[in-house]
Amino acid sequence: MAILQSYYQDVYKCPVTRLPRYSGHYGLESAILAYLDFGGATGTCKDGVAEAMLAFATERGDLKPGMPVVEASSGSFGAALAVACATTGHDCILVVPSSLPAERKKHLQNLGARIVACNAHGRKALEHIAADTAARYGAYYTNYFANDDNPEYHRRVTGPQILKACGDSIDAVVIGVGSGGTITGVAEFLKAWNSMIRVVAVEPSECPAISGGFVGHHGIAGIGPGFVPDNYNPYVVDTVLTVSTADAHQAAREVLFMDGVPACTSAGATLAAAVQLMGTGKSKRPLCVFAGRRMYE
Repeated sequence: MAILQSYYQDVYKCPVTRLPRYSGHYGLESAILAYLDFGGATGTCKDGVAEAMLAFATERGDLKPGMPVVEASSGSFGAALAVACATTGHDCILVVPSSLPAERKKHLQNLGARIVACNAHGRKALEHIAADTAARYGAYYTNYFANDDNPEYHRRVTGPQILKACGDSIDAVVIGVGSGGTITGVAEFLKAWNSMIRVVAVEPSECPAISGGFVGHHGIAGIGPGFVPDNYNPYVVDTVLTVSTADAHQAAREVLFMDGVPACTSAGATLAAAVQLMGTGKSKRPLCVFAGRRMYE
């Protein structure tokens, strides 16, 4: 085995695995495939995205040595960005709602982030404060939900990895929608090679913003932000499916005990959606993108 220059090199190399026991449990004609995008420090696909977004900004000259980095995030991207900033020598400033639980704030601080808590409600309000914070500190604002560097990472890494591993052996790719970067980048890349591949977007049934339904609370972390993100490209999506929080949790638990894959709840949502898709006859060989692993204390 070669000696890596950086652990991020390994983070970018995500395995594809069959899920034979889970698929057999549901009587499926063939085994669902899963792209396991969770090998980094925080256990989500955001580790690679955060490091790459900083690298892209540095290459352009937008992010200079010692410049702080700002984002409006208290979730998985904020955690991954804090780690990436620590490794590159940039201060990480995260704008979060004041209602964020104290243990979550402490977790982000333990990863090296500086927290700016505000009383703003809604994503747009937080983004406005993040932009103002970046201007005040002379910082670089990653603007994760609207910055094309996010889907560009998936055009350069996730899409090519899936194509290299699977080629023409899949007829659909099933992806949960959070910031919209993964589904946009992967779909744009794969459809350039095979226009017939079906791209399936997954969102919580309790919060179907893409489907145009009523937006509510749900328990599937990482997807279903309650609005259609700027990075989401609807023109490369063929089907939108919804999955309930309960079904997503059940699928994540089942694949853990049936195939030994520690899938997070959003990964479980893609699995449940793939079963739906195959049940309608619209796919025989789907691949699910697992954007996070189940974490244990």
